[in-house]
Amino acid sequence: MNKVNLEIVGLTYSESSTGAYVLILGDKLSQRRLPIVIGSAEAESIAVGIEKHRNGRPHTHDLFLRFAKEFGVEVMEVVINRFRDGVYYAMLVCKQGNDLTMVDARPSDAIAIAVRAGCEIYAYETVMEEAGIIMEDMEKPTANDEGDRINKVDASASLNILDMEALEELLQEAIDNEDYEKAAKIRDEINSRV
Repeated sequence: MNKVNLEIVGLTYSESSTGAYVLILGDKLSQRRLPIVIGSAEAESIAVGIEKHRNGRPHTHDLFLRFAKEFGVEVMEVVINRFRDGVYYAMLVCKQGNDLTMVDARPSDAIAIAVRAGCEIYAYETVMEEAGIIMEDMEKPTANDEGDRINKVDASASLNILDMEALEELLQEAIDNEDYEKAAKIRDEINSRV
């Protein structure tokens, strides 16, 4: 089956589902988008993974990768392989030695693992045809935008799903890196909760 290479282009609070978020994946070669509704815990894990933020204790997805590494398993790619009755299905393609194994996973968990493992995210063309949408008016990020995480994930959306401890650690990291614009956004998010 033909696979479409995807990237994360948005993560935002869902207006239609209470406590849910919408993860928007984009075809790297076109304006097609794949919107996936995910839970708040998974949204937080994806945002933390994108920001490369490290908590004192590992998230479940960090633990999975540590466990896999200990046993010589490498996550090669994530494939969203099916869309049925409004539900997406995915698999982790893993390699151990010369053996390839496909592990069934929820797309949100698979993507949280993919951002940590640095592996590619794909969807079968059949999934894109059935569930994808075309965003004509949306600007596509360029390769030069890689360092600018705001183009990858809406900063305010990713901040509002983090807990206070994670926000305070992220604030200190931004200050240490002299990224005062980011620090100001994080400070504003913290102040909005007090």
